Amino acid sequence: MSEVIDRVSKTVQPILDDNNFYLYDIEYVQEGGSWYLRVYIDKDQGVSLDDCVLVSDQLSEKLDELDPDPFDEPYFLEVSSPGAERPLKRESDYQNAIGKYIHVSLYQKLDGKKAFEGTLESLDDDQLTLSVKDKTRVHQLEIPRKLISKARLAIEF
Repeated sequence: MSEVIDRVSKTVQPILDDNNFYLYDIEYVQEGGSWYLRVYIDKDQGVSLDDCVLVSDQLSEKLDELDPDPFDEPYFLEVSSPGAERPLKRESDYQNAIGKYIHVSLYQKLDGKKAFEGTLESLDDDQLTLSVKDKTRVHQLEIPRKLISKARLAIEF
């Protein structure tokens, strides 16, 4: 599976460079008996439907030309934006999220909870610091990175 992702990444990168997009993520997964190749793209001004169609059309053509074909099964190609509540996977994702509102899910409870939302104030190799609003106050919460199962941008209500 990583061979597929590597080949797709190398194939899509020139298309993205030519159109001022950057690659956010690639997934190659099986769901309900079908294979899906999902390519998530982004740019500073945000991604439109036309942007996704442009990359999808060009990438589809390039993937059809790959030799040898890295795909063992038929698949569906999906090109999209990672969305407003995009996952934080790489270190650069976390760095770009400093000052933004995020949701963090934990493997085990911290202060009696397994999920927190707040503004990411800082991070280092060992922990994240969130500014968390409770009903009556705002406080800083330090979350050990080894406890984090998932993190994503969140919309504050």
